[in-house]
Amino acid sequence: MSIDDLPYRPCVGVVLLNKHGKIFTGERIDNPGAWQMPQGGVDAGEDLKTAALRELFEETGVKASKVTIARQTKDWLYYDLPVELVPNLWGGQYRGQMQHWFLMGFTGTDADIRLDMHSPEFARWKWSDPADVIREIVPFKRDIYAKIMNELVLTV
Repeated sequence: MSIDDLPYRPCVGVVLLNKHGKIFTGERIDNPGAWQMPQGGVDAGEDLKTAALRELFEETGVKASKVTIARQTKDWLYYDLPVELVPNLWGGQYRGQMQHWFLMGFTGTDADIRLDMHSPEFARWKWSDPADVIREIVPFKRDIYAKIMNELVLTV
């Protein structure tokens, strides 16, 4: 089977926006210098909103009671992994991800953010401007991050 025959992994992502218009980004533990927004796979039978709130809590410690869902992407957004990464991620079962993103307003305080609620994925976190979010993501995700910013954030 070639990489092109592999399916995309269903995933959700969260653009967590604070009251100052800044976006939560976390620096990946496994890839220092790579900053990203919370995201993760959708469990079997799980609806997208539930998956997004679960991933947000697992990766940031932010509870559903501390966010408001403003909107979500209209369609799935797709990206392919670099060929050399395919065998090393998700057991080599996927060519990339199909992602559905949610814009959530953060109503809590910085003290509500806890990276150690589950197995930590982020070493540290910060509030970022949209341009920095795009600049600091790994290169193969830049196009999808630009689409997310254009659809969800720059229209706020």
